Order: sequence, then C-alpha cells, then structure tokens
Amino acid sequence: MSESSKSSWFQNMAPFLKEAWELSNFEQPTSVQQNTIPLIKSGKDVIAEAPTGSGKTLAYLWPLLEQIDPAKKHTQFLVLASSHELVMQIHQEVQTWSKNSGVTSATLIGGANVKRQIEKLKKKPQMVIGTPGRVYELMKQKKLKAHEIKTLVLDEADQLLVPEHMETVQNIVKATLKERQILLFSATLPNEVENTAQEFMKEPEVIRIEKEALRPDAVHAYISTQDRDKLEIIRKLARMESFKGLAFVGDIGNLSVYAEKIRYKGLSLEILHSDAKKEERAKALKKFRKGDISLLLATDVAARGLDIKDITHIINLNVPKSPSDYIHRAGRTARLGSKSGVVVSLVNPVEEKRLKKYARDFNLRLEKREMYKGKLIDCK
Repeated sequence: MSESSKSSWFQNMAPFLKEAWELSNFEQPTSVQQNTIPLIKSGKDVIAEAPTGSGKTLAYLWPLLEQIDPAKKHTQFLVLASSHELVMQIHQEVQTWSKNSGVTSATLIGGANVKRQIEKLKKKPQMVIGTPGRVYELMKQKKLKAHEIKTLVLDEADQLLVPEHMETVQNIVKATLKERQILLFSATLPNEVENTAQEFMKEPEVIRIEKEALRPDAVHAYISTQDRDKLEIIRKLARMESFKGLAFVGDIGNLSVYAEKIRYKGLSLEILHSDAKKEERAKALKKFRKGDISLLLATDVAARGLDIKDITHIINLNVPKSPSDYIHRAGRTARLGSKSGVVVSLVNPVEEKRLKKYARDFNLRLEKREMYKGKLIDCK
C-alpha cells in the first residue's frame, strides 16, 4: 500500500474526528493506524497484531465512527472485549472521539443490571461494546439484532478465542450476516488463535507491527531476592518519590493475602481481580487514577486493556509463565504519548532464568537493580 493512500484517510478525516484530534495530545497516527485504517475503510477483514500501547483501539474506532450513519437507528457495529475494564475503556474512547457526531453507543457487560442494558438497547445505539456472554445472552433474547451488524471487532482477540469464550464468540459470529466485516486486534497472536480466526473470516489482510519498532519505551529491570522478601521490597518501592505502580500477582488466591500483608506494613493500596464486583473494581481504579493510592495490586486477566496514564512502575511479584503475559504487563507503563516507565521483576533464581530468556527472545535490555536508601539503583 502506498504512503499516500495510507495518509489520505488522515487528511480527509470527518470534521468531528478532526475536532477531537485537535484536543488530543497526538502528533501523528501510529504504524498500526496507518496500516489498518485504509483496509478497514475499504471493507476488508483485518487481523492486526501490534504491541500493547501502540494505538490499536483507535485504529478501528476512527474508521468505524466515520462510517456510522446517525440517521439509521440500529446497531451497526459491535465490539467484543474480554474484560469489564476493557469494555469501559473502549466506550470512553468512543465518547471522546464521537463528540458532535450524533453517534450513540452502549455497553453490555456481565454482572451489571440486565434490565438497564435492555433499556439502553431500546434506544437503538449505533455502536455496542460488550463482553461475549452478555452480548450473546441479549442476542438470543432478540434484544440485540445481530442481522443489522455491519462490522464485528474482536479486541484483545487472544483472550477471546480461548476455550472459555470460544463457543460464545463463534455463536455471535454465526448470528451476524454473512457479508459482515470482521476486525481482529491483539498484542500477541499465537498461531492457533490466527488459525481459528481464519475459519470465520473472509480472506483477511494480516498486519503485524514489529515489537522492536513499537515496543513501549520502558526500562526493564530485576531485583534478585527470595520469595519471602518480595513484599518488603514492594513496600520500599511504593515509598519512592512520585511512585505510581501497578503490581502483578499471577495467582488470584495469593492476591488478597499479599494485599493484607502489605497493608499491615502501613501502605494504602487497592486490588483488582476478575471475581470482584463491578462497583469494587470501578472504585479501586478511580482511587488509583486520582492518586489517592499509589499502588494497585492486580491479576493478569483483570488488568488486560487497562489504560492508566502516568504509571511509573510495573512490578512483577512473579515472572509470568507466558512470555506474552510479560509483554502485556510491561505495556501498562510507557503508554502511547506518555513518559517512559520502569518494569521491575522481583525474581527468585528460577524466575531469573525465565526472565533472562524473555529478554533474549524480545531483544530487551535487562538491568539488575537493588534498593538503596529508598532509591532503585543500578547494581553497577
């Protein structure tokens, strides 16, 4: 695709998008946006793999918002996401970028009041963002008309095309019209996920943005320690000046135990996990965003898609077994357009080997650090 065709869509942006662009901090579209938007506008099915924080959400939202006909009062576009937080975050972007366009949107998430969601659907929103279970439930009840959907988006597709959601997602796809467009976006795209997607997509264009080209500008560091000392190190990190950190715990069972032990050390924090009620999760995120607390403890699933500006530190209490989970965690800092951040892994000897392998695989420069007089310093 020529450079001129890639950028012509940008020059001819709808007036309401241009208005929102002027108010944003963006200087130019990212690689994933430049490469996918012309394809989306031409009606093609697209599979896009691009690093966390590279602008994937806007890569599909901009062209879809431009194509919505506000005069047609029915759901034209459906976005599926794996977590409540990601759904709400996408919806926030829709509201930001659809100002003065006449476009209406609604969210459908499990655990929320279903009657209220049905009332929202009666207003015939042009765009719906939701989690698979609730979306399919309302499709079966004929409250969400699948045959009117022109485009279906799978956001964080590697989390949607897993055994837990697979059947539901496939049922949603089958319920839509044969000539609909499907867009699939993910930070990591294992072969089995891509192969599954190919089965229900029409000759999709596959776009891959290299991790090296767009990897978030973060420092990757580690502290060698014993498991029993990890919480004390977290306490010291959290007391650093201007610290705003997201700490990952691999196991949901350990999350509350760790939280209690850290609170016992006199530190205020909140926890984020998939079993928490919607209100609890929203409250925890609000306190963290406002700066009322400087530490948020989360599981991988709960933190998928989280976009919080100015996170200074990602702390890995454990090194995840999956390299893609490491990349997803790291992507929560140094977000698009923000300052760089530090990813600190607290590692025992076994985890240190695993982390060094990830560093080799992803071509990351790994620094050994230690805490000294309340500061995180280079061991050299």
